[in-house]
Amino acid sequence: MKNIILSAVFLLSTTLVSAQGVFDKFENNESVATVVVSKKMFEMMSKVKVDAKDKEAQKYMGLLKKLDNLKVFMTSNSKTANEMKSTVTSYLKSNPLEELMRMNDGGRQVKIYVKSGANENIVKELLMYIEDPSSKDKQAIVMSLTGTFYLDEISALTEKMNLPGGNELKKASKSK
Repeated sequence: MKNIILSAVFLLSTTLVSAQGVFDKFENNESVATVVVSKKMFEMMSKVKVDAKDKEAQKYMGLLKKLDNLKVFMTSNSKTANEMKSTVTSYLKSNPLEELMRMNDGGRQVKIYVKSGANENIVKELLMYIEDPSSKDKQAIVMSLTGTFYLDEISALTEKMNLPGGNELKKASKSK
C-alpha cells in the first residue's frame, strides 16, 4: 500500500513539473518575447505597502500571495507560432483542462482553459492561447498561470502588469 501511495505521489509531482516545463522551450527562442514571474517575485510584490483604504490595491496584493508562476510567450514568427499552437494542443491532450472560453474576433482567436481546484470557483491553472495570423505584431501568445486563486481576481493582475489578453480574461471571469 505504501508503494502505491508513493508511486501516485511521484506521478502527480512529475505531471505538475512537466506541466510547468512544457512551454519553457520557448524561453530562449530569439523570436519569442518572454515574461516569467516566479513565486518569490509574487511574494516580494505582495509585501509592498499600499493604502489600506484602497480596496482594489488590497485585493491585488491578496491575489499576489496566491500565485505560484506566470509565464507569457509572444511571437510574430509564423514557424514559432505554429510550434506554440502544436505545443498547446499536445499539452491539452495530456492534461485535463476545461475549456472556459473560445472567441473569434476578426481572425483573432482566443482560447482560455482552466484546471479547477477544491471547487469549481477555485483555479489551480489557467492557460490562455491567442492566435492572430492576420496581425503583424503578435501572431501567437501563450500565457500560463498557476497558483490557487479565483478567476475573477485575474483581470486585476493582467491590468496592473499590462499582460496580453486582459479583456478576454475579464469576459471569461464573468461567464464562469
